[in-house]
Formats: sequence, structure tokens, C-alpha cells
Amino acid sequence: MSCLASCCAASTCGLCSTVASGISRKSARLAYCGLFGLSLIVSWILREVGAPLLEKLPWIKSSTQTKTWYQEQAVLRVSLGNFLFFAILALIMIGVKDQNDKRDSWHHGGWTAKMVIWILLVILMFFLPNVVITVYEILSKFGAGIFLLVQVIILLDFTHSWNDAWVEKDEQKWYIALLAVSIGCYLVAFAFSGILFIWFNPSGHDCGLNVFFIVMTMVLAFSFGVIALHPAVNGSLLPASVISVYCAYVCYTGLSSEPRDYVCNGLHNKASAVSLSTLILGMLTTVLSVIYSALRAGSSTTFLSPPSSPKAGTKKPLLEGDDIEEGKETKEKEARPVSYSYSFFHLIFALASMYSAMLLSGWTSSSDSSDLVDVGWTSVWVRICTEWVTAALYVWTLVAPLIIPDREFF
Repeated sequence: MSCLASCCAASTCGLCSTVASGISRKSARLAYCGLFGLSLIVSWILREVGAPLLEKLPWIKSSTQTKTWYQEQAVLRVSLGNFLFFAILALIMIGVKDQNDKRDSWHHGGWTAKMVIWILLVILMFFLPNVVITVYEILSKFGAGIFLLVQVIILLDFTHSWNDAWVEKDEQKWYIALLAVSIGCYLVAFAFSGILFIWFNPSGHDCGLNVFFIVMTMVLAFSFGVIALHPAVNGSLLPASVISVYCAYVCYTGLSSEPRDYVCNGLHNKASAVSLSTLILGMLTTVLSVIYSALRAGSSTTFLSPPSSPKAGTKKPLLEGDDIEEGKETKEKEARPVSYSYSFFHLIFALASMYSAMLLSGWTSSSDSSDLVDVGWTSVWVRICTEWVTAALYVWTLVAPLIIPDREFF
């Protein structure tokens, strides 16, 4: 086992050096995304083949635990290493305002060292006692919930930005496009909800809970449109329709996570396919959310105004003829502000690490086969609650200006 680990470490470090040498400043964010994706792949591989190896480690081995528990241990330990890596970077990058800050080069460079540190952190996690992993497991459920909330906020921000971008063009063709996309999204949302009735409400069974979830999804979608089009609300049909499609999708992921022996889960005969599709969609959503959140972080000027920005440098120097002061002022003007919050960027990755661990371990409470991913009643309720929180946040963005007229909402 030690020989295999040494060979893997040597080959991985060699690959890291090759990849790191080709990473430029502009591709740094993509490199972080690639590193996050690598952590998902490592978690998946160890989940599938790492259980027998963990059973041989005396500080992990337990005679009372099942194969599923060892699989969860593998996923959680990789996740913890990944979380620590990004959490440390998030703390280091607090307060970076412009590119003259030395930490700016730390964020964009030093990739060989970063990859070696990441590998060491992941490996060290497999030497920690089980009690530490248990604590991280509990914290991960809260961190994953926060990440899901961030996903919802990102989606709301995206839909409003999309709508504003087309409205600002102030041309008839863009208004027609808005209407067409909105109607199309609503048709997809209601048609998909109808399909869910067929899949998760099989005839001859009392599936009242599933029917409630699906009907609630359709009622929410209809309510979004009614509220958005109300004369007193400054809303639009496009965000309402997009949120409706998202709620229908989340409802599907929740229902498809029901135990495979549950009679109301009409897809239980295709358990592997459903599990794989849920995993791929979940991971894709996670990666896209992480990337988009980093890009949107740069849109806020409130927290990113550097000392050399116009906001911070409006006062004239007391000694206008002083060459030294003019030199300092010129140097300050040359300091380019960062385009996004580095600390927030890494924090999102840290939370996403917790979420991916819960996704791969079925929120560590699945009683089904260990070959299935994200299956169990905990997963169901997490998804359904996410849908309802999404609906509540969207409705709040519509009615908040009426309830609190003195506040500005963006």
C-alpha cells in the first residue's frame, strides 16, 4: 500500500508541475475550478475502491461499521482536505483590494506549491481520528445548506441580470424574445410537473406526499407569475418563469432521491441511471455555481473599492508642488483594483466542498445500497426545502420594496 501511495504521489506531483507551468493569470480561476473538479473525481474513486483500504487502517477500522460507512469516510476525508485548502486561502485573501498587494500574486501564482499542499492536506486527513471526521460531518450539513442558499441567491441574481440586460436594449425584438422565453419556460415547468405525476404517483398506491410536493411546485410557479405581473410589483415574467423551471427541477431531484424500495418512486427500476443522472446534474450545478459566483463577486463596488479608486482619492494634496507626493499619487493611481473578491471566491469553494461531500454520501444517512448516490429521505427533504426557500426568496425580492419602501433593492 505504501509503495502504491508513493508511486501515485510521484506521478501526481509530476503532473502538477507540468500543469502548473502552463497556468497564466487569466486562467487562474479556471485552474481553481479544475482543482475542485479533481477533488470530486478523487472522492468518487475512493468512494468506489477505497473501503477495503480504510478497513486496514487501525485508527479508522471499526468492527461495527458497514461498507457504506467506510465509503462515507473516504468522501468526507477528501472533502475535509479540500475544505481546509480553500478555507485557508479565503482567510489569507481577506482585504485584498488591488493588484499591488503581495497576496494578489499568491492568488494567481505558486501553483506547484499549491498543488503539493493540496495533496498533502488530503493525505493527512486519512491519519485523523474518526471523531474529527464525525465533527466535520455535522458541520458539513450546515455548510452544504449555506451553499444551497448561495446557489439560490446566485440564480435570482442571474435571472434579474438577464431580464435587465434585455430590457435595457429597449427594442421590440428583445421584448418579444423575453415573452417567448418566458412562455417557453412556463410550458417546460408545467409539462415537466405533469411528467412527475406519472413517474412518482403510480396508480394503485397512496402517494399523497409526492402529490403534495408536485402540486405545491405547480402552485408556486403560478403564484410567481401572478405576483410578478401585479401592477404594484415591479416584476417581470422572465425571472418568474426561470425560477419555476428551477423549482420543478429541484422537485424532481428530491423525488428521485426517495428510497428505491418506496412504492411511490416510479423510477426505482432504473436506480442506477437515476443515481448517475442526479450525480452529474448535481456536480455540474455545483461547478457552474462556483464559477458564476466568483464572476458576480466582481460586480460589487462597495467592497472592492481600492484605496486608489476615485471614491477614495477625491481630495487634493495639501502640497501640490511636492514631487514626492505627486510620485506617490501617481503610483497609487497605477494600482489596479482586483476584479472580484478573492476571499469570497475561495469561501464558495470551501462551502462547495462540504456540499459535494453530502451529495456523494447521500447526506451520510442513506439506508439504501451503497452503490447509489444521494438517496434517502434526508436528501428528499433537503431538496424540497431548497425549493421552498428558493420560492420564498424570490417572492421576497418582489414584495420587499413594498414592505420596506425606504430601502433600495438591487
